[in-house]
Amino acid sequence: MTLYYRDDTVRVTSEVIHANGHSVPVAKVAYVWHARGPGSARTRGRLAGRGVLIFLLSIPPLVAMVCVLSLAYSAQDRGQWKIAALVLAVCAVGALALYPFLELPLYWLDRSYERGTRVQELWVQYQGQEVMLLRSSDALRFGQIYRAVQRAIEQHSPEG
Repeated sequence: MTLYYRDDTVRVTSEVIHANGHSVPVAKVAYVWHARGPGSARTRGRLAGRGVLIFLLSIPPLVAMVCVLSLAYSAQDRGQWKIAALVLAVCAVGALALYPFLELPLYWLDRSYERGTRVQELWVQYQGQEVMLLRSSDALRFGQIYRAVQRAIEQHSPEG
């Protein structure tokens, strides 16, 4: 027996698929597919959080552009380029010093894309009935489970 995937609620082996209380023998699965299910509060919250994070990450560069343009415009009127260059140099050094602190928000943003903003459902045709084995909003986990089920069925089929 080959183990393809295992976590707290799902186990996919070469013989049986166990998911959320369902046990389906791989040999009796005629067809497997996935569908997009209705959204949940978790997926809507994840999407809203991603939007807020993108908005917050885009504010500093926009403010910096406005400040640079206004500084350049005022330096041109007054002819004080040395002060403008000094202010820009200090701001550039400050931005480089703060750059490492972007790691955490960028990690959160990356993780939000891994998790996904949709609910996915895993369906199988088993003994003439369509059975939903899994419903998940975690895109990474769902993809791993779906691929494991496909591999188990392919390895069990007579052509495989």
